[in-house]
Amino acid sequence: MYDLIELLASFLAVVVVLTLHEFAHAFVAYKCGDPTPKYTGRLSLNPLRHFDLVGLICFTLVGFGWAKPVQVNPGNFKNYRLGMGLTACAGVLANFLSAFLFLPLYFLCALYLEGTLFAAFMQLLTLYLFSYSLSFCVFNLLPFFPLDGFRIVEACSKRHGKIYEFLRRYGYYILMFLILESFICNLFVNFGVTQMSAFNLLGYFMSFATGIVGFPAYAMWGPAFGIPLETLWNMFIGGLFF
Repeated sequence: MYDLIELLASFLAVVVVLTLHEFAHAFVAYKCGDPTPKYTGRLSLNPLRHFDLVGLICFTLVGFGWAKPVQVNPGNFKNYRLGMGLTACAGVLANFLSAFLFLPLYFLCALYLEGTLFAAFMQLLTLYLFSYSLSFCVFNLLPFFPLDGFRIVEACSKRHGKIYEFLRRYGYYILMFLILESFICNLFVNFGVTQMSAFNLLGYFMSFATGIVGFPAYAMWGPAFGIPLETLWNMFIGGLFF
């Protein structure tokens, strides 16, 4: 029963995090002057409008993935470079800010809900909402097509030089290789070959980076719930959240 509750909590958290991420892209693009997201149905909080099958499978298998990119027409932006930059950053900023809201919800559930299946579900759900928000934020900052990091590089590049062309042409394959490598390493670890965790390049980066990105949220909310910063730092070092 607990495994079923954990699976449901994880799935719902993925749905919420992906939807907020893509809606933020669509909303900012629309506000910057491009009606394309509205015309294509992406200016919506309906999760079904945002899912990408491959990205969702990757998220399910290894804990990070992507949604269907929001289509924009940069020619409609009132200010091309500003519109591109704000739209590219919108998703990761939405996930980063939502993590600040989900962490106190997790603390509340952990402190005041216990002893029932509903309590276990709410603790897991709020924890996954927080951790997935951070991991999705960090993962999307990688400069590989089709992630937001590539769009940020695109927005900041005055000229689409060799680095841009390399990332545009091979970024997707590099990304899929890293995800596959992480998945294989996790399989070996699950079968008891714990040494393989040292070769999990993407997993190591994600654990470290999400800890760094998430620490401001720990530092902000921990003391409010009576958790000393030293304890939070030890949790970060130990990777207990990830």
